[in-house]
Amino acid sequence: MSALFPIFADLKGRDVLIVGGGEVARRKALTLIEAGARLRIVAPALEPELTRLSAEGHVEHVADKFEPRWLDGAWLAIAATDDEAVNRAVADAGEVRRVWVNIVDDARRSAFHVPARVERGPLQIAISSGGHAPMLARHLREQLETQIDASWGALALLFSRFRQRIRRRFPYLARRRRFFTRAIEGDVAAHLRRHDDVAAERALRRLLSKDEDSASGSVSLVGAGPGDPGLLTLHALRRLNEADVILHDRLVSKQILALARRDAERVEVGKESGHHHVTQEQIHTLMLDHARAGKRVVRLKGGDPFVFGRGGEELEFLREHDIAYDVVPGISAALACAAYAGVPLTHREHAQSVQLITAHVKDDESPPDWIALAPARQTLAVYMGVANLGEWRDRLIEHGRDPATPFALVENGSHPGQRVIVGRLVELPERARAHGVRSPALLLLGETAAMAERLHWFGSPPLGAESLPSPLAEAA
Repeated sequence: MSALFPIFADLKGRDVLIVGGGEVARRKALTLIEAGARLRIVAPALEPELTRLSAEGHVEHVADKFEPRWLDGAWLAIAATDDEAVNRAVADAGEVRRVWVNIVDDARRSAFHVPARVERGPLQIAISSGGHAPMLARHLREQLETQIDASWGALALLFSRFRQRIRRRFPYLARRRRFFTRAIEGDVAAHLRRHDDVAAERALRRLLSKDEDSASGSVSLVGAGPGDPGLLTLHALRRLNEADVILHDRLVSKQILALARRDAERVEVGKESGHHHVTQEQIHTLMLDHARAGKRVVRLKGGDPFVFGRGGEELEFLREHDIAYDVVPGISAALACAAYAGVPLTHREHAQSVQLITAHVKDDESPPDWIALAPARQTLAVYMGVANLGEWRDRLIEHGRDPATPFALVENGSHPGQRVIVGRLVELPERARAHGVRSPALLLLGETAAMAERLHWFGSPPLGAESLPSPLAEAA
């Protein structure tokens, strides 16, 4: 089934037909009457409450079997009988007359679906599974019912009363959005939660009278994590929903970008080894120009901004140019890839420390400290090292690391296509070439990498586990 197009229909004063007079028809009728529809029910007989509604003039009852002519003039129709042939006849007749028909509990034949709803005054949240799993939609509705209190309806009504004044005060969308954020997250909503409508209106008026500097933009350095949208923090999600401009790395997943405000400008400024189509200086300029234009800028980075993400360089630049900034940490690739591969970074018996290292440094004259990296009983997490695995193998063994030390290469960590290749240090580059390992991939090297075979839980089992040193694997 293709995706449904969500829509809220204004049925006030419009003709709607229900075919069926039982309990299901009653539930649908009550909702349609509440929406102001002119309701006609075609059924040989009605259940008691529908009989009462008919007697009181809320619905028109046609005590007859369904005929296609009863659809004439209707905007919508609902087939709520337990007779499949009748329901199918309603759907077929609606298709001919271009009337939208819902067949209760028959998603395949329905032209529209009635969602599960959460209502708070004029505010409505509709939830649909497209007919595939209605109980799932109802379960989600029950959760939202407990999380969204009645103050949201009062807030919607208050905003409605002041709508024109708000639009005149803040004609530009970015400033208007910031106003609404302050109202929702500040005193206005807080007063309404305490049922103090007078104080809430006073707080709203104060916000409207404040003179906001239209040229005061800001930059948020936000960690997007390793790629799984479920690992995004609440603060990161909030920044994405407030952003006017998002400057994002190449490796930030489409699923995470889809969580951002729909009308935010998205600019890819990603860099990878040897292919810097946007230089760091150009990124600095973009942040500065957008912030000085009064926009909220999100610099969205894979992993964590302060772990090989040049976050420090960017904050120094922003501070130098007097631009307001904040930082939202993300789950670093080392933490996520290790967890998703089942590799503890530390372990009381096998690894008392962990080092995070990048295989790329600012200049070729600053090699890693091989002597510090070579000792056993520590885990090395090497970023951006796919192209230099041969050198890492040779230098570590040369400086005393055991050639049998286990490794785990985690490609596309936390993504649906994650692969984990394991083996011994001595065979590291050959194993990577044999399996065609590509960036993004993280190298985990150390005794705990042997645990990937036993502790993996995400995606496919590790490749090459048969080559791991068995005594260590058993001890782990």
